[in-house]
Amino acid sequence: MTMKLTRRQAAIGALSLLAGTTMSTVSEAHLGELLGLDEGLEDFWLATDAYIYGYPLVTMEMTRRVITNVAAPEGTRAPMGQVIKLRHYPDATFRDVTAPNADTLYTTAFFDVGKEPWVLSLPDMKDRYFLMPMLDGWTTVFQVPGKRTTGTGAQTYAITGPGWSGTLPAGVKEYKSPTNIVWLLGRIYCTGTPEDYAEVHALQDQVKLVPLSAYGKPYTPPAGKVDPSIDMKTAVRDQVNRMDAVAYFTLLAELMKTNPPSAADAPALAKFAKIGLLPGQDFDASKLRADFARRIPEIANDRIMIQFKINKDVHDIDGWGFTTKTGIYGTDYLMRALVTAIGLGANRPQDAVYPTSQKDGEGQTYDGANKYVMRFAKGQLPPVEGFWSLTMYDGAYFFVPNPINRYSISARQDLKANPDGSVDLYIQKDSPGADKESNWLPAPAGKFILMLRMYWPNESNPSIIDGTWTIPPVRQVSDRA
Repeated sequence: MTMKLTRRQAAIGALSLLAGTTMSTVSEAHLGELLGLDEGLEDFWLATDAYIYGYPLVTMEMTRRVITNVAAPEGTRAPMGQVIKLRHYPDATFRDVTAPNADTLYTTAFFDVGKEPWVLSLPDMKDRYFLMPMLDGWTTVFQVPGKRTTGTGAQTYAITGPGWSGTLPAGVKEYKSPTNIVWLLGRIYCTGTPEDYAEVHALQDQVKLVPLSAYGKPYTPPAGKVDPSIDMKTAVRDQVNRMDAVAYFTLLAELMKTNPPSAADAPALAKFAKIGLLPGQDFDASKLRADFARRIPEIANDRIMIQFKINKDVHDIDGWGFTTKTGIYGTDYLMRALVTAIGLGANRPQDAVYPTSQKDGEGQTYDGANKYVMRFAKGQLPPVEGFWSLTMYDGAYFFVPNPINRYSISARQDLKANPDGSVDLYIQKDSPGADKESNWLPAPAGKFILMLRMYWPNESNPSIIDGTWTIPPVRQVSDRA
């Protein structure tokens, strides 16, 4: 989680730290020179604030369009209101989503609660770890039924829209969504054996999602409508980032009509009226300076990504970068936009933390030409109530082909401890030897990235959330017997 800074990005970072949205004359002149703007920089900065504010809602909508643009469920896509059931872990040929996991089987859906509620029925998970986070259009995890929060027994929920009121059937609990857009992003733990795959598939098939008017009745979902104008090849993040400012704010204003901002957003929205963005109204492009429009997405995205370097809530410890400010953001619009950009759909930290590492403990970029060891002291394996795993990716965040088809390592591998009780993970291209293969995470020949998944991390000592547990560094080792 490191990045090189351009001169412009460094200036933007400095201004963000010094002034937020209020800039001194000296700072304004300096940044204006870098941006090629002679005047009106405060209005320009305000426009980038509005872009950052709306980034999650626009990204969610563009994601929804791509994922639901099919006639019937197919792989990682399904029409609105229909459940996507991934049946196996991705392998090294998988390219649909970056940073895939090899621990859970996704069970997901996009649906719209604007016209009527939708009812989600979950089966008895038989003590199996699972979670079913529900995200609103702004990427806030507004509810998360699962083993941690509601237990593993059968349960039924009606997800209602922001303006809905009415009576629900007996035994159905209401979850009110703050927005019309809802993204169910469920995960069910699976060991990956044929037997466990079969058990999880049976559970997935019992997950039901129907409109309230069809609850308790036979229901066949309508076929989806395919829109040929939707770009199904370009990554969603690239599609969003390439939008010009007028198109971006026009879409944002339209989305805000059915996905209302929270009450806490009122002060920010009052400022955004100056550039033509008002809740419940079409975007007034005449209030946005034409010479600003081209530069707003570029500079706003610089402001988002610079958070890696300047945001106090993004930790960088011994080569591991992570934040515990995910899932619920309040008015921290920059953090919300950053998580949208790098990990759309992130859980609340009580459910998962995802430390990522591009460099070893000495600050050197990982390279498969070297051998590495990650040592956990006795009793210091990742402290979780759910599960943990260490996943290997190439430089583009995809799985790496390897001779044992192992893309992540965890307690499932029956890890061998050293005589002193510590546990070494061997991170290298070639086998460390038959006696150590249980602890081997195969690496590619070139650059690679590591991600430590910690699901349901301890909330008290030892805990990554409060800093009482820290991730051990990955060390390069010499080739020794």
